[in-house]
Amino acid sequence: MAFGPRPAQAYNDAPWCAVINMGPDMHWDCQYSSFEQCYPNVLAGNRGFCNQNPAYVGPAEAPHKHYARRRRHAT
Repeated sequence: MAFGPRPAQAYNDAPWCAVINMGPDMHWDCQYSSFEQCYPNVLAGNRGFCNQNPAYVGPAEAPHKHYARRRRHAT
């Protein structure tokens, strides 16, 4: 296996991965929404570390709403 993650779709599309040492290969388990969710899985005997998913594409931002300003008429 080449170094580096597979596309996020190969596992799950989440922002954090547990990168687990599987002998000569590294397994990227990308199913965690935060570092805090990932970290216990690495501590639980899985030799590895948590890393941000480089293939993660977050949700699209909502378009910015433009509001017309009302002008006050001088009285």
